Amino acid sequence: MALSYDLEVATSSSLEQVARELLDIGRPLELFDASVTPEQLFRDGAVTPLRTWTRVYERNPATWAPIVTDFGITPTVAVGFSLYKHDKIPEQQDDMIRLVSGLVDRIAGDAVFSGMDVIWLMRRRGELTLNERDDIWPEHRLAAVRQAYRRNLAAGPKSTVD
Repeated sequence: MALSYDLEVATSSSLEQVARELLDIGRPLELFDASVTPEQLFRDGAVTPLRTWTRVYERNPATWAPIVTDFGITPTVAVGFSLYKHDKIPEQQDDMIRLVSGLVDRIAGDAVFSGMDVIWLMRRRGELTLNERDDIWPEHRLAAVRQAYRRNLAAGPKSTVD
């Protein structure tokens, strides 16, 4: 079983713009070196030092997809993260949160970040809500979130925001 996560965003930004932002966030964190290009991120993806495969891709969900029907979000761009499941999973998740937090700061639009049937964060109408589980959001991960947020997002796949 793959350990996969996706940040899905309803945005007017292009794949290339999102990929450039991702590189601008990841390079100072030493997650992507100078050889990684935006084109690589939205064609083949790139691998971080801890072996997390990251890719930017176009998102066209079906009209019946839960993200559309339950949350009213129709994403256009997504960033997929596939964790190396044999080593340093919490550290890979920490890196992933730093990237996601940076993208949520830089890319406009409603967004959902989820994986393993759990919604980690959601931004709707400019308001950021994080999952209430402390095992998902320990203090060091919360510190990576730069925007104001609420923590009342329930953990399940059909989570709703109050």
